Amino acid sequence: MGFRVLHLVKPFMSVLPEIEQPTKRVPFRERLLWTAITLFIYLVCCQIPLYGVVNTKASDPFYFMRVVMAASNRGTLMELGISPIVTAGMIMQLLAGAHIIEVDQSVKEDRTLFAGAQKLAGLGICLLEAVVYVMSGMYGDISILGYGNAILIITQLFVAGVVVLLLDELLQKGYGLGSGISLFIATNICETIVWQAFSPMTINIGRGLEFEGAVICLFHVMITRQDKTRALREAFFRPDLPNISNLLATLVVFSVVIYFQGFRVDLPVKSQRVRGQQGSYPIKLFYTSNIPIILQTALVSNLYFLSQLLFKRYPENFIVNLLGKWAVIRESNQMYPVGGLAYYISRPPSFAAVLDDPMRAVFYLIFILAACGLFSKAWIEVSGSSARDVAKQLQQQQMTLKGHRDTAVVKELNRYIPTAAAFGGMCIGVLTILADFLGAIGSGTGILLAVTIIYQYFEIFAKEGDEQSGLMFFS
Repeated sequence: MGFRVLHLVKPFMSVLPEIEQPTKRVPFRERLLWTAITLFIYLVCCQIPLYGVVNTKASDPFYFMRVVMAASNRGTLMELGISPIVTAGMIMQLLAGAHIIEVDQSVKEDRTLFAGAQKLAGLGICLLEAVVYVMSGMYGDISILGYGNAILIITQLFVAGVVVLLLDELLQKGYGLGSGISLFIATNICETIVWQAFSPMTINIGRGLEFEGAVICLFHVMITRQDKTRALREAFFRPDLPNISNLLATLVVFSVVIYFQGFRVDLPVKSQRVRGQQGSYPIKLFYTSNIPIILQTALVSNLYFLSQLLFKRYPENFIVNLLGKWAVIRESNQMYPVGGLAYYISRPPSFAAVLDDPMRAVFYLIFILAACGLFSKAWIEVSGSSARDVAKQLQQQQMTLKGHRDTAVVKELNRYIPTAAAFGGMCIGVLTILADFLGAIGSGTGILLAVTIIYQYFEIFAKEGDEQSGLMFFS
């Protein structure tokens, strides 16, 4: 075999951090414990401030995607969150899908080298983002910060990135449940929803002191106000802070997504080895689950990051302005897109904004649907879930589609899988937009991710419960 790009990774394999594969199946209780420990470590890191930071008042490039990318509050170890890992995964999968990198997932060496290349890319992107963050003045001017502190902050961010990578690998290798990335995303989004519903913090935005939490605000105004109708209207529709209508919209989106999770086509299969043994192969509407929206979010997140940093340095450059124009809106240091590509792929904040600039709304709609559909269809080709891959798996299990010859299985599966992937991805996009315009807490993207991840964990628990019915959880 001749030279391939993956061979370039071989010299680095011995120094890349790695979690060893378990020698035997880890018991469910132990996997549950490791999942809880992983989540605890992540949450602790989210609260540990970076040492050496002068200030964090500069505009946040991850402001719009911070919750979804499982990145914590500004100035903590988890500043970058899962962004480097997801970005590396997106790049590697697309390179493999475009056959720029040749990888055969059925060959163990190729799988190992590809995983190593993805890990190496993730660490490289983490280091690059850390350097760009510090050098662009996100933690204070470099002349005030000093090169010693700058190197120290970069080191902290990089080590935190390594910790996130290892925590994710720990769960994916079978020591825990699901994946670390999914767990961190769902935790961040659920934390945001619960906080905005029940936060006891008081805020003054010109209307006097108000409770931040929507539910707490409802009880407060109903008890303290004389005019109950006006109080109820304020609790349901108050602007700029979480309200009851936002909370109800979130519950509606949760219900709709869970309802659509049950949509699937069951293809009858039969055993070629045992006469009379039959079963079914389910093809779900959300065939690629939440992968399309994660990849779309990673793409937009990195575009925002790059565009905002370039605009701060070269505000008059024509190419930079095409990528995105940014301006400080309201009394804060946070920059918002006001022109260029970054503006048109960002969601309009309200119906009034849609009416003011319908072109932006149409472009945003087309972008979300196209990105989710294309990412979903590309994902099945590189993740081992295409019609050809499924037919191969059935053949290895000595199963075949009922009523079809072995030679026709791929053709029959191709009638369903690519359609389910593309259409399912577009449905995810539609639900995301619906959640955005209904005003769901945590953004439409966040809600979609949270629901699909929670549903995945429900399926994992149900499967484990069937296999180990003796556990007290399912007794």
